[in-house]
Amino acid sequence: MGDVVDLHGQPARFEEDHELIENLARYAEGLLSKEAVKKKHHFDAATWEQLGENDALVEAIEAEKLRRIRNGQAKRELAQKHVVKAPDVLSGIMLDSAASPKHRIDSAKVLDQFAANGPENAPAGDRFIITINLGTDVSGAEVVEHYNKSIAINPDDVDPNDAGAVAAITTTKRDDDGGQGYF
Repeated sequence: MGDVVDLHGQPARFEEDHELIENLARYAEGLLSKEAVKKKHHFDAATWEQLGENDALVEAIEAEKLRRIRNGQAKRELAQKHVVKAPDVLSGIMLDSAASPKHRIDSAKVLDQFAANGPENAPAGDRFIITINLGTDVSGAEVVEHYNKSIAINPDDVDPNDAGAVAAITTTKRDDDGGQGYF
C-alpha cells in the first residue's frame, strides 16, 4: 500500500470502468448527451472514437443496458426525465384563460400534489428488517442476528419470527370459550 503505480503509456481499460459503462448505457438510452459523457470522463474526440472500436466495452454496455431494462432502472429514469416536464405543461393549462375551467382547476390540483408529495412525505414501509451474519462460533454453528421491527413507534411491537414472542402472545390471549379451545 502506498506504492506509486505508473500507468502512463498503458492503454486504458474502459471495459472495467463501471461508471463509464453505466453512463454510456444511459447515453444509448437517450438519458445523457454525448457532450455530458465526454465532459464527465474528460474524453477528447479521438478517445470518443476509440470507445466504439472496443468490442469488450460494447459488450459490457449492451449487458448493462439489458440489466437496466430487466431491473426497471431504465424505465424509471426515462419516466423521471419526462415527468419533470409535467409542471410546465400543467402550469400552461392552469394559466390559459381559454382553457376549460375544469381543466384549469384539475391542473392546479395536480400541481398542488406535486408540491406536497416530496420525498419527506413518502409513506414508510410497515417494518424494517436487519440481518447481521457474524460468521461461526467455536462449535462451527452460524451466528446470525435478526431484527424485525415496526417502523411506527409501538412499545408492544414484537418480531413476528421470534418463537418466544409468539409464545408470549398466545399465553396472554383471553380464554372466553370456557376452556374448549375455540377462539
